[in-house]
Amino acid sequence: MTEYLPSFVEGAWWTPAPGTRGTEVRDASTGELVTTVATDGLDLASALAHARTVGQASLAALTFHQRAVLLKRFALALAERKDELYAVSARTGATRADSWVDIDGGIGVLFSYSGKGRRELPNSTVHVDGPVEPLSKDGSFLGRHVYTTLPGVAVQINAFNFPVWGALEKLAPAFLAGMPTLIKPATPTGYLTEAMVRILVESDLVPAGALQLVSGSVPGLLDDLRLGDLVGFTGSASTAESLRRHPAVQTGGVRFTAETDSINASVLGTDAGPGTPEFDAYVRQLVTEMTSKAGQKCTAIRRAIVPASAADAVVDAVRDRLDAKTVLGDPRAEGVTMGPLASLAQRDEVLRQVRALQDAGGRVVVGSTEQPEVLLADGTTGRADDGAFVPPLLLRFDDATTAAVHTVEAFGPVASLLTYGSTAEAADLVSRGGGSLVTSVATHDPVQAVELARRIAPYNGRMLVLDRDDARSSTGHGSPLPTLVHGGPGRAGGGEELGGIRAVLHHMQRTAVQGSPEMLTALTGVWHAGAASRSDGPHPFRKSLAELRIGDQIESGTRTVTLDDIETFARFTGDTFYAHMNEEAAAANPFFPGRVAHGYLLVSWAAGLFVDPAPGPVLANYGLEDLRFVTPVSPGDEIRVTLTAKRITPRETDEYGEVRWDTVIRNQRDEVVATYDVLTLVSKAPAAAPVPA
Repeated sequence: MTEYLPSFVEGAWWTPAPGTRGTEVRDASTGELVTTVATDGLDLASALAHARTVGQASLAALTFHQRAVLLKRFALALAERKDELYAVSARTGATRADSWVDIDGGIGVLFSYSGKGRRELPNSTVHVDGPVEPLSKDGSFLGRHVYTTLPGVAVQINAFNFPVWGALEKLAPAFLAGMPTLIKPATPTGYLTEAMVRILVESDLVPAGALQLVSGSVPGLLDDLRLGDLVGFTGSASTAESLRRHPAVQTGGVRFTAETDSINASVLGTDAGPGTPEFDAYVRQLVTEMTSKAGQKCTAIRRAIVPASAADAVVDAVRDRLDAKTVLGDPRAEGVTMGPLASLAQRDEVLRQVRALQDAGGRVVVGSTEQPEVLLADGTTGRADDGAFVPPLLLRFDDATTAAVHTVEAFGPVASLLTYGSTAEAADLVSRGGGSLVTSVATHDPVQAVELARRIAPYNGRMLVLDRDDARSSTGHGSPLPTLVHGGPGRAGGGEELGGIRAVLHHMQRTAVQGSPEMLTALTGVWHAGAASRSDGPHPFRKSLAELRIGDQIESGTRTVTLDDIETFARFTGDTFYAHMNEEAAAANPFFPGRVAHGYLLVSWAAGLFVDPAPGPVLANYGLEDLRFVTPVSPGDEIRVTLTAKRITPRETDEYGEVRWDTVIRNQRDEVVATYDVLTLVSKAPAAAPVPA
């Protein structure tokens, strides 16, 4: 570490002038000075302008898939040097397990978004949302929703508890969307974020202007933001509310999403008494949430809501497990399972909030507020006067409706035990938190689980049902996953982070585009019925991705359906549904004129009508999507098929790509019989000449 913690802005590392006053940041266990944080003299407006110009241009030159590949390379670069991050992380008070959640969890988010970006987004810069909306009877006027990248910068303001994961879970979707990011980490642990950013910068993988870091305070930040910019905030509800009231957000068009402190709950079901797997899983999870990251998690359990008859047993089980599993001390000492809080200021704030809970009627039934004896770095036991240590604390409230327990959060290894008598009472206690990130329910009773879910889901962003069937595989109450929404209503901030591609779309603008099929094809990169098509030249299946174009088409010949064909298919497949085999019963059906051909027979015949059988660029058919049977086909009818190249998606890391073909089967009266998309894998390069038979 240098004397001042550097920022990375406008493509270069920056530190304040010597002698600048700043905030001292100290080792959470020992109080040793780590670095000083200051931003006096940093030109924030210029950094934001750099992102909007250089960063936007760099990312606009890349497709979704190209950005996704870079995210994977970011993850690999960090994984190669994560031991460096672990060493720095220990100074923040994080144990090895805590660092794994933060560092490896953040790397995992990058991997996850890399995979989802390549699987779920097109290899282009525009994302099409939802189906075509016909706006005219003749098909000449259509509507479509598209997502395009916001033209500004994504500013992330992060909390101190997850200096790596917190930054990467915001960076990944913003980067994939094509939006440059400016990271503003929390001061107490920002030096770990700086170490992570330094690794990415030194990898030479980051496009110019796509990533910047401001280490320190940013007064007036929102004054420099404008329409097209986005702020992603993680922190206290009070700070979020003050930022949300800023004119840039209120009337200036700056998007603001918040994930804030949350009085999360965990409910023990009435069926989950002592001795059941659900009771054991509940206690294990509660202790984990009290001790992981020293309880400094926005998703940690703050309210343990249990049946009155099980309360004493829960207290005893929590105490026993803490005694058996928890060793408080310096994370660098062998055997330590729980470290200090992030700073002395945080320790003092947690103890202040514990006193508020005690003043409201809470009794400490596990642990003590006295300064604890801890395991020191040298392996001895003693008091660490300069360390931010707080032991795990469980408080018990006789009156579960006490207002303070549902509004006061001690952001550390602290939980409160509340009792209930009925499922309705348990749900009411959950709702008193005013909106949470997550509530878990430990029960093996589907009736109670359904009743609780119906009542508490509106107050939560996520709900975990824990029982004997998933206790071993569950990722736990406090673990947000990149594929699921992380956020919650009310006090929890009202925003959503993660949630797969949903988070990417937060960084994009959805626009309804109206126009002709030709124009929508040009704007979206997806062929629309009525746009130009080409059926001259070689069969489309003889074209590689380098040769194939949107709108390439084949019109097949016809095939007549006979009653013998229908009966043969029925006997061969075993599908003897009456509509195909019984004339009288079929005619009585309101959907059929009599016996009709199987839909899957028609789809199979359609393939026979359009497939070019020789080896070529088409490597495989790997699926059908959106199959609809529209008009029944009777014996004597003829069918033909039109196949049109609808979307072409090369894969960045493979020698092939996906081609989506618009497929329409019609009868001799030109009525649409069936519609669907055929998905094929096609080589990028022209195929070699076939080997002679």
